Amino acid sequence: MNTAGALYISSAVVLLVAASIKFAALRKNPGDTLLRAVSATLFVAALLFATAAPPMLALINKWIGIPNVAAPIVYGILTAFDGTAIVLLIHWRGDEDASKLRRASRLCLAVYGVAIVAIAVLFALGDAHVERLRDLDTYYASTPYIREMILLYLAAHTIAAVTMGILCWRWSRQVPGALRVGLLFIASGNALTFAYDFLKYAAIVARWTGHNLDWLSTNVAFTLASVSAFLVAAGFLIPPIGQGANSRWRSFQRYQLLQPLWLEIRSQIPATSPEPMPWWDPIDLRLMQRERDINDAVLRLCPFFDGTVGAKVYQQAIAQGHAPERAQSEADAAVIARAVIAKGDPAAVPLAPEGRWTLSSADSTDLLVSLSKALARSPLVRSSRTSELVATAP
Repeated sequence: MNTAGALYISSAVVLLVAASIKFAALRKNPGDTLLRAVSATLFVAALLFATAAPPMLALINKWIGIPNVAAPIVYGILTAFDGTAIVLLIHWRGDEDASKLRRASRLCLAVYGVAIVAIAVLFALGDAHVERLRDLDTYYASTPYIREMILLYLAAHTIAAVTMGILCWRWSRQVPGALRVGLLFIASGNALTFAYDFLKYAAIVARWTGHNLDWLSTNVAFTLASVSAFLVAAGFLIPPIGQGANSRWRSFQRYQLLQPLWLEIRSQIPATSPEPMPWWDPIDLRLMQRERDINDAVLRLCPFFDGTVGAKVYQQAIAQGHAPERAQSEADAAVIARAVIAKGDPAAVPLAPEGRWTLSSADSTDLLVSLSKALARSPLVRSSRTSELVATAP
């Protein structure tokens, strides 16, 4: 198997794995139209890669027992991929109402469905009894019905390449991150697809005019097709993979940023709480456990939240020019630090409800992160640990 063939097979395996993951998610959310479009596109792309490699073409012809029957099969799958890819882009963009999205999707699938049927019918009407694995397009360029089949699949392919390329290029200028990268990959892949189609047209026209430019189709175009298909497939995979990686990275950052707060109050985590999850467990679950432990500890410390400490730190922070949100985080952090000390003192007595500080930084993960940062960095919080608060507030 040559390099291009190996690329086709390896890409088919990767895409099939990705499609399997999406199908598993689709079973849990069968009504998700975007997920359906992604799953269908990945599956058809995997099928295309698996059947289009020259070794597979020969096997398909042998298994079915009809010379060149692999050609309409691959052309049909390619046409199906073009249609599903356009539908995926329609749903991916999702800037219209649901009824318009459905109508556009159905129209696209209907048009490409008719093209697939026409490809099969034209092959059945034509005569292609000499097996050609690499140069069928040029060898049968003048054969009735087979010629029309070839031109039909190329036309459908070209329309899809131009449509997807333009849509992806325009959209990539409006979005950031992994989605932009994925769209640029798809646009680049479709630019190569258009070049592939142009070379095919040139080789076919050359045959019509009595010339031989078959090498454009069999060598150059074949190489472009493998690279183009890989770029398009990668473009569809990059956004979900990138967004997942970004989500996990943000969770990891939050997990790390909450560590000062967790270390401060871990002595107050109920003994019945599970042990911290090991590092190899999913970071989202570890973050959830850390937040739950922090909230449980905060509830146990609540009777020792000194309102006087909180008010003094808040006033000092405001006097130093800190924003109210930062001042609130510093006040809450100082109250927690003092509460941990007080609760650890056997002689300490819980404060009366009217003298307690109301902690507002436990309402969300972002506020908890700010609270944790204040515990680690604020000089006012460090002073509060040793009762060094100076009455400098107005």
